[in-house]
Amino acid sequence: MSDHPTPRTESVWDYPRPPAIRSDSRRVRVECAGTEVADTRRALRVLETSHPPVFYLPPEDVRTDLLLPAQGGTWCEWKGRAVYWDLAIGPDVRMRAAWSYPDPTAGYEQLTDHIAFYPTRADLCTVDGEVVRAQEGDFYGGWVTAEIAGPLKGGPGTALW
Repeated sequence: MSDHPTPRTESVWDYPRPPAIRSDSRRVRVECAGTEVADTRRALRVLETSHPPVFYLPPEDVRTDLLLPAQGGTWCEWKGRAVYWDLAIGPDVRMRAAWSYPDPTAGYEQLTDHIAFYPTRADLCTVDGEVVRAQEGDFYGGWVTAEIAGPLKGGPGTALW
């Protein structure tokens, strides 16, 4: 089902279900409104069948002073209850720009309080200097890089995959 991966790419169809967590020491950065919001070499990458990875960043490496609790939450069948964060830099507020799991379900405790950002709601997200493309559809928040081969869930007609 995957597009044609090369030796340097990962097919999202080879990712597991339920999702796996992998440590990632590459430099991951998030910028918004001219401000560095996050910079880490201690990201956790969540890999799930048909989805580009989502990068979860340790709160120590995120400007959490720029995050405000947002309304509502969601439930992930694997990770549990997610809470959302608005990203506020002066008058520039990006609604529900990030999310986290304050008390994830068993098997996903590593994600506790780590913060994931939607690439569409920040101005720039990079992995080792490569500019990230957002996963189509903006529901899952995946980070698409050159190493990822699809097809990817999220776009029109993929909701029931």
